[in-house]
Amino acid sequence: MRHIPSSDTQSLPILTFEEALRPTNESFDRAAWFYVPDHYSEYRYILGTRGVCPLIVIGVNPSTAAPGALDNTLKSAERVAHFNGYDSFIMFNVYAQRATIPEDMDRELNVRLHAENMKAFRYVLERAGDAPAVWAAWGSIIEKRPYLPFCVRDMVSIGREFGARWFTAGSRSKAGHPHHPLYLRKDSPLDPFSDLEEYIDSLTGQER
Repeated sequence: MRHIPSSDTQSLPILTFEEALRPTNESFDRAAWFYVPDHYSEYRYILGTRGVCPLIVIGVNPSTAAPGALDNTLKSAERVAHFNGYDSFIMFNVYAQRATIPEDMDRELNVRLHAENMKAFRYVLERAGDAPAVWAAWGSIIEKRPYLPFCVRDMVSIGREFGARWFTAGSRSKAGHPHHPLYLRKDSPLDPFSDLEEYIDSLTGQER
């Protein structure tokens, strides 16, 4: 199923992350799933399964998946997480707007939506234990909007506060982009993203 944004997010009412945490829907098992907001909307902060040792998977932006109705990308991400010894996975995104086709994403950054998404990222990291594992899985789609690499830079900065360990899976592109999960083998190992800082600098035009 395709999700075409009804408009750019600047013209939408946006729930703060704290507001989005409030339960409004009992149609899924909250003991088994994270889903914030807990109903289908034009944006999504968090979707994943609950456990004591999660793998945080970072895509570019959410599509149509929901608890019990994972799309092929999330099914692949869950398989790779389990193969690598994690009992759960949390799908997070660089930008929270739902859009099946990346070209449908906001042309300009919605600063408020990004700020709330970063609150959600902190929430996820806080609950992922010591040195949380974060799988960079955004592929070349990160090039679709100029603001996306700067969103990643903010995530890297927040992750540093929590001692996050960053990984990739599968081969990286010539431009250094981490592999998207969709076509990965289920037994793909995670590799340390050792040059993450240099990679982000190259995307944002910064020098060390």
